[in-house]
Amino acid sequence: MVVEVLRLGHRGERDRRTSTHVALTARALGADKILFTSEDDHVKESISKVVENWGGNFKFEVVESWKGYVRSFKKRGIVIHLTMYGESVNERIDTIRELLKEGKDILVVVGGEKVPKEIYELADYNISIGNQPHSEIAALAIFLDRLFEGKTLYRDYPDAKIKVIPSERKKVVVRK
Repeated sequence: MVVEVLRLGHRGERDRRTSTHVALTARALGADKILFTSEDDHVKESISKVVENWGGNFKFEVVESWKGYVRSFKKRGIVIHLTMYGESVNERIDTIRELLKEGKDILVVVGGEKVPKEIYELADYNISIGNQPHSEIAALAIFLDRLFEGKTLYRDYPDAKIKVIPSERKKVVVRK
């Protein structure tokens, strides 16, 4: 079972920070890979440094055609599009979690300002995280946390060079 995140609509300089945060959120909350529709060395390097220092096997890839990738992915898994206009996450998360338990791979699609209408038709589920304007980062975080039932919040990676130990009053950081 693999969980991937496809970031649609990354616009270079303008979206660099937001896209980096989408990737960091995906990694931190349990996804295995982030896919972009255009190359961005800044985001790729930022994610590589995080993986090197904080551990894990999170991957960054660029796909030539998001439509081709989604169509190909559907042969091995399910596609979840996060949107304000979809079905409530509260109504569908149990169904999606069951598919995950059955070993289905999941591709979570998050967009930017303007999402192509084709993704609504290609997705197996169009899932809303609330019905008020919010960011794709927040939507992804809530979805992944619900999908994994909070179990990915405090993961440890054996290859991590940096580790934060929860503490009530101070910063506790262990460096290898």
